Amino acid sequence: MTKFSLKTTLTAAAIGLAGLAGTAHADDDDTLVTILTAPEAQTQMMAMVLTMKSAEQGAAPHVMLCGPAADLALKDAPESATAPQKPLGVGPQQLMQKIMGMPGAKVEVCAIYLPNKGAEKDVLLDGVSVAAPDAMAAAMLDADTLMSL
Repeated sequence: MTKFSLKTTLTAAAIGLAGLAGTAHADDDDTLVTILTAPEAQTQMMAMVLTMKSAEQGAAPHVMLCGPAADLALKDAPESATAPQKPLGVGPQQLMQKIMGMPGAKVEVCAIYLPNKGAEKDVLLDGVSVAAPDAMAAAMLDADTLMSL
């Protein structure tokens, strides 16, 4: 197993255990990089729930949205991004916006999303930026980064 895949596997296990047991805590300098591409609202919602719970336990959330999931970042988002999900009664976009207000939080769309959508940055929610591939790669490889895919 490579260093990256081992770290990803261990992180996924740690996040799952943290959600169940509520006892795991991130170090103060840990960043959780969440890369979300899924089009399904429930998958998007669960990614936001796990990211928020990890942030509540000390990790700085860094979310990159790409493909259909990047629609969460749109000012004029599709209904699937805004429709309330049980049991929280909020949509994935609303939970993402809550994450954006957390300490150290960063939400970005992948660098190829806007050009392939034929759109400019002004279609994105305030506070959402476009990821720079070099910076995202560095964040993913940083020793203090936890990964969630």
